Amino acid sequence: MDVQLYNVGPRIPEELKFLETLSNNIWWCWHPLAIELFVRINPNLWRELSGNAKEFLRTVPQSRLEELAHDPTYRRHLRTVQAEFERVSPKSENEKDRSIAYFSLEFGIHESIRIFSGGLGVLAGDHLKAASDLSLPLVAVGLLYRQGYFTQVLDRNGWQIEHYPVSEIHNLPLERGLDKNGKEVTISIRLIDRELFAAVWVLWVGNVPLLLLDTEIPENPPDLREVSWRLYGGDKRMRLHQELLLGIGGFKALIAMGYDPSVCHMNEGHAGFLSLARIAHLVNDLGYDPNVALEAVWRSNVFTTHTPVPAGNEVFDIGMLRPYLNVFAAEAHLDVNRVIRWGIPINDRNHASEMSMTVFGLRLADYSNGVSKLHGEVARDMWKNLWPQRSVSEIPIKHITNGVHIASWVSNRLWGLYERYLTPKWAHNPPVDQLIEGINTLPDEELWMAHELCRQSLVRRARRLLQSNVRYLSDRSKVKVDKTKNTLSPDILTIGFARRFATYKRGTLLLRNPDRLIALLKDKTRPIQFIFAGKAHPADDEGKKLIQELVQFAENHGVQDRLVFLENYDIGMARSLTQGVDVWLNTPRRPQEASGTSGMKAAINGVINCSILDGWWAEGYNGENGWAIEGNDYYTEDEDRDNYESQQLFNLLENDIIPCFYERSGGDLPQRWIKRMKASIVTGLGEFSSERMVEEYNRFFYEPAAASYRKLTADDAAFAKELVAEKERLVENFDGGKLYIERPAVEGDLADLHVGDKFKVSTRVYLAGLKPEEVEVEAYFGTVNAHNEIITSGAEKMELAETLDDNNYRYSCELTCRVSGRFGLTARIKAAGHEWDNSVPGFMCWPR
Repeated sequence: MDVQLYNVGPRIPEELKFLETLSNNIWWCWHPLAIELFVRINPNLWRELSGNAKEFLRTVPQSRLEELAHDPTYRRHLRTVQAEFERVSPKSENEKDRSIAYFSLEFGIHESIRIFSGGLGVLAGDHLKAASDLSLPLVAVGLLYRQGYFTQVLDRNGWQIEHYPVSEIHNLPLERGLDKNGKEVTISIRLIDRELFAAVWVLWVGNVPLLLLDTEIPENPPDLREVSWRLYGGDKRMRLHQELLLGIGGFKALIAMGYDPSVCHMNEGHAGFLSLARIAHLVNDLGYDPNVALEAVWRSNVFTTHTPVPAGNEVFDIGMLRPYLNVFAAEAHLDVNRVIRWGIPINDRNHASEMSMTVFGLRLADYSNGVSKLHGEVARDMWKNLWPQRSVSEIPIKHITNGVHIASWVSNRLWGLYERYLTPKWAHNPPVDQLIEGINTLPDEELWMAHELCRQSLVRRARRLLQSNVRYLSDRSKVKVDKTKNTLSPDILTIGFARRFATYKRGTLLLRNPDRLIALLKDKTRPIQFIFAGKAHPADDEGKKLIQELVQFAENHGVQDRLVFLENYDIGMARSLTQGVDVWLNTPRRPQEASGTSGMKAAINGVINCSILDGWWAEGYNGENGWAIEGNDYYTEDEDRDNYESQQLFNLLENDIIPCFYERSGGDLPQRWIKRMKASIVTGLGEFSSERMVEEYNRFFYEPAAASYRKLTADDAAFAKELVAEKERLVENFDGGKLYIERPAVEGDLADLHVGDKFKVSTRVYLAGLKPEEVEVEAYFGTVNAHNEIITSGAEKMELAETLDDNNYRYSCELTCRVSGRFGLTARIKAAGHEWDNSVPGFMCWPR
């Protein structure tokens, strides 16, 4: 039967028309007054619909809206929110003038918009919110998943079951993307011998437009409509289709809508193919030579890697990939073999069967980074084979530590306190000394009362979830439903653990000492309780077993009232947990946690972290703001390390955490605990906000990349053409092995040197077809390890001392002994200046 669909909702009174505008921009979700505007209409319905503003306004009774239209206090509240919204709304006259494009396969903005799975997506959502607050000229690109990531249910044995409910697109704050003529934009990309079409939708995140590509349209056959159904769903070919759509289709969507970004930021390797679309655009639309286009593209790309585990980096079989890349390489006027080599480490090119999207991203981005200081170190070591002639310290992968969007994660109760006692800019990356001054004036009683209310709210929510989950399973008895009403206590030490259940995150580390754990859970004088949550990837049976172990442990030992697992972890649950627990527990195997932003969300709410010194906590922990689970590098086997660190965790719980929480020497308040809470707040607000993070991306990456793009494309790409010619000369001489440099000669005796001594170094070089002004010759030195390898490097530029015959030259310099130690010394030739510092593999020659 052929039917036409239509929706009927209440008629919004003229006095409340702004509610419709507000529901069409997710800006409301990080502004407490705006959220309250909806909650005041019908609190129970708002909670029932998980804060979906569009669906809420279509469901609320007409009579209630008419009532509020005549309520002067509500209309005054609405006008206050409207004035703030209009102040920060984008201005139409410069809407298309957005120089930064941010690509991510997932975005976690609000629980009602299910286009995210976990930390990577939530980080991307916080990035957009901070960019909006900072008024950055940024546009984002992702996919519109009709089924999103799965919803999680546990069966009676505690085994995870996945469900994929379909999102009702008319209940999402979306509008169709339009071209300059007002026509709805649909893009297409070629998949070997077929076209994949995608409609473009726009979701406004404050003043940042997020373009979402949707393949559920009539132009596609049924199998291609599935491309945007599920996040991280399907087989490897489906994943390839998604990443081609995101990178190539996403960039085409930007151009079709009138955006022409000068900087493109790839949030992980999923968007790596966008470089091919950028090159094709410059070649076909602006008439650039492909090599000139390549220089402009890679020098204005930003790449962020989040994965410190080699197996977590996306790879595609070259045999499967090549037919797809034949099409896109041809569009960019590039040789397909050359494109494939961009995704293969140099030492693997002769026998590689897979192309790495991380290698592809690093190769085609002048600016790259890890997401914490420690992760930057790990990433440099992990990918050092891309730059085989450099020491690890010189690998051009920086770090920008992640942050969280403060306004999205601070509880309403603490928001009020912070507004009263902290600097007016407390949510916007203020100086730490200003935060400390405000925190010192914050009364202990008020902070503790606010936190206790958050804990009570969390317990109520957990009980509701447990009751609804029990009812969902027909084989569970009414007795169990009644028991959940008394599960957890609102008054005792509550420890939270919530994250993706992967084996390296060790969600069951506590179960290695079951007797100690049971004793803590059943203690009558100083009781504690644990709340666990998180999803395992649908294909990760080992992760699912960890969840099952926790659930079965609680049931088998009769501690279900003190150790619970909450199903279907999402952004809403994350807010409740990071606001309501007392301790945030994190137990990854170091250094496999790239960042771990959930602990930052806890910190800004005065929750105290207890964590392995990994990810952000390795730089956030200061001894006063939480606890560190000490590791021991002596243990090289996972089993031994897990046992040791489990013992360390229990020692902390028994000797430090529990006594500190229950100590009431100053009356009814745990004063030592509150002191740590305040230190935790200072750390979170002062060092780990997404505004700080995005400001760093802008200062270190976006602004220089945009300046580089302007310079490269000015005057018909004259500078880019110069670089292409220079590169040809460098490749011919460096990669051709024509250059030569002698082992440096030293004047004097290196056996008896002291701090402050100086000595002269010289070397002879042969520059083949290059001129002295095209290279730099450096003395390279640093401390050495037991294998006489230089591990902490320094370089001193050597000056041209003598011109010899046949393009031979002598260079020299003087070195000063500044610190004591055992050192190594050599010399090298590198390309002059800094234009090639980040290129893969770079241009460098060492003594042979």
